[in-house]
Amino acid sequence: MEQYRAYLLPERKRPEWLRWIGCLAGTGVPQDSPSGRKYFAAVMEARRQGEQAQEYKAVRRGWCLGDKAFRKELLGQMQERRGAEHYGEERFESDEAKALAIVEQEFKRRRWKEEDLKGRRKGDKDKVAIAARLRRETTMTLKWIAGRLAMGSWNNVSNRLAALRRGKQR
Repeated sequence: MEQYRAYLLPERKRPEWLRWIGCLAGTGVPQDSPSGRKYFAAVMEARRQGEQAQEYKAVRRGWCLGDKAFRKELLGQMQERRGAEHYGEERFESDEAKALAIVEQEFKRRRWKEEDLKGRRKGDKDKVAIAARLRRETTMTLKWIAGRLAMGSWNNVSNRLAALRRGKQR
């Protein structure tokens, strides 16, 4: 039973610990009566559907309410303990966070900056090596990898990875 619904019961049927003074009086109900409880229910429903509903819009749409640092921390924890209770959007964000961390590691290792991607060929052997690692360690799509590593189309990434597996890196 929702908390406020217990207030709608007559006094003798309410839990003993429940006092109406705070809640009912806070909504302008002068006394505990059937009409006062009915008014209280209407006020609560209006709040639920009204302006306060906007405050919870982010919660209904997403899975995380907090700043970027908090979200990043949760995604990291989820990588360690992902289970059936985690759904599509959460899984994708978690996988994407892992993929972005791998890209960052590979950039540091190669002493690359973001601008270096555009200056390199789409089939650059280092880009292909990073793409291969991303495919091995994450669930990111070829399209995502192609876009993130500036490798052109997903077909190019697919062909380069296939050539790498065959040992024919161009």
